[in-house]
Amino acid sequence: MKPHLFIFFFLSGISSLLAQNTFPDFLIGTWKQEGKNNYEHWDQLQKNHLRGFSYSYKNDRIHVSEYLSIKKTKDSVFYGATVIGQNEGQEVLFQLHQENNSYIFSNPKHDFPKYITYTLISPNNMTVVVSDGGQKNITFYFTKSEPKTIAPDSTIQNPEYDPSLAQKLNADPYGMKSYSFVVLKTGTNTSTDKNFIKQCFEGHMKNIKKMVSEGQLIVAGPFGKNDKTYRGIFILQETDESKVKTLLAEDAAIKEGFLDFEILPWYGSAALPEYLPFSDKVWKLSF
Repeated sequence: MKPHLFIFFFLSGISSLLAQNTFPDFLIGTWKQEGKNNYEHWDQLQKNHLRGFSYSYKNDRIHVSEYLSIKKTKDSVFYGATVIGQNEGQEVLFQLHQENNSYIFSNPKHDFPKYITYTLISPNNMTVVVSDGGQKNITFYFTKSEPKTIAPDSTIQNPEYDPSLAQKLNADPYGMKSYSFVVLKTGTNTSTDKNFIKQCFEGHMKNIKKMVSEGQLIVAGPFGKNDKTYRGIFILQETDESKVKTLLAEDAAIKEGFLDFEILPWYGSAALPEYLPFSDKVWKLSF
């Protein structure tokens, strides 16, 4: 009976631990698929932000198949997958629905998979199940592993290439990624109430700071005088237009019609956000 009791309490301990933790940080490290030369590797970028990638080895060369992320935003946790060669390089998001010792991420609108489930069996063993929510279910078994030492990737042409940084920034093989480019324009509100205008543009600046703190806004600034109605630009990490509109809807100047906007997809250097830590060290006066 003692071995059975040990197993019971051991598994109960895992379930209790996961029940208290709504973020799957047990993933940190390298996992090898049972019987295959396939791996998943996860790093912790921040307390509630993991970045990972799936890859395999062939002829001692690493071949990345997809880039992954798990990020907690307010009360929700999202799993993102960017599969090389699919969805035009766009990230597909799945929302967390946790049950016991499993982390179930779902996106019912996606073709396949609609569900991705990570289940920790023991500290060094887990299963990953992808399914359509019906009869199509594929289960993968993983064991925690030490990263394999590999030969240099002959496809890398840049001697300065930093694979860890590229992964952290979700860069594609060209060092690029997709953003949303927002052109701010003069709105339709022609009010001359100076106090109200001042209040709205204070709210505009407040929303800018909020988007920066949330890791969404990476470039913002006004245009000089021009013969158009252009007032300024934002470059945002979010690429879903409806979500960008939600972010902008919190801007008081936009909400009250003093500013209008256009949203355009933009493809630029994945390193763009790296300037932000320095931008906070070069200003003396606040707007």
